[in-house]
Amino acid sequence: MRLQVNHRTSYRFDPPKRGVAQSLRLWPSLFDGQKILDWNVDIEGAVRGASFRDGAGDLIETATFLGSVENVVVEVSGTVETTDLSGVLRGHSEKVPPLAYVRRGPFTHASPAIRDLAEAAVKDAGSPIAEAHALATAVGEAIAYVPGETDERTTAAEALEAGRGVCQDHAHALVAAAISLEIPARYVTGYLHAVGAIAEASHAWAELYVRDLGWVGFDASNRVCPDERYIRLGSGFDAIDAAPIRGVSQGSGAEALSVDVTIIDAGQQ
Repeated sequence: MRLQVNHRTSYRFDPPKRGVAQSLRLWPSLFDGQKILDWNVDIEGAVRGASFRDGAGDLIETATFLGSVENVVVEVSGTVETTDLSGVLRGHSEKVPPLAYVRRGPFTHASPAIRDLAEAAVKDAGSPIAEAHALATAVGEAIAYVPGETDERTTAAEALEAGRGVCQDHAHALVAAAISLEIPARYVTGYLHAVGAIAEASHAWAELYVRDLGWVGFDASNRVCPDERYIRLGSGFDAIDAAPIRGVSQGSGAEALSVDVTIIDAGQQ
């Protein structure tokens, strides 16, 4: 599949900030399931820092704005050719060992309810991959996809208790459930070309480390493993760690954020 992405993120500061620094993780991952045909990240007025690839294999670049900063606009555009690998992250180069991803954090802390859910889900599973699928199914069934019921501060335990959430909550809950069973798991960000599916174009899912297969993606929101409709950007311990844009600023005041993402099947144009 050939997917064309247009992703615009705008920040407005009132009063203007004295300075802004951002860390960008906005470039598609390099693995057998996707090939970058063209890709551009434009940030008008920014001083671009040196880019580097971190231990998880993600390309990261810094951007800074000095002086009076009223607006910051980050525009991403490009085309990626994708292949369905049934969620398997084949051919991805990284240095961080899988066992580093059994780390528990505030968003992925396994409450007693999450541990009970995980243990019940894998009780009759006959293999590591069956366990992973069972966990993803259990999370998807336990947390209904309901936009507006949670926010960026909601933890996996809170989403499970409420029984409602969005893709961020599903990903956090699946990571927490897997880690409670000592299965390495991580949060993944990217894009999804979806028509009528449960998702927004900017999307999140989880990857679990499965013996004999390696990292495998599971989208509990849509009850599937990522296929040719998905573009993977990067990963982390949780939504904050894996965020495509992270930043700090100097100065107080209000901050308004707007995001516009469109994903088009370029092969059908």
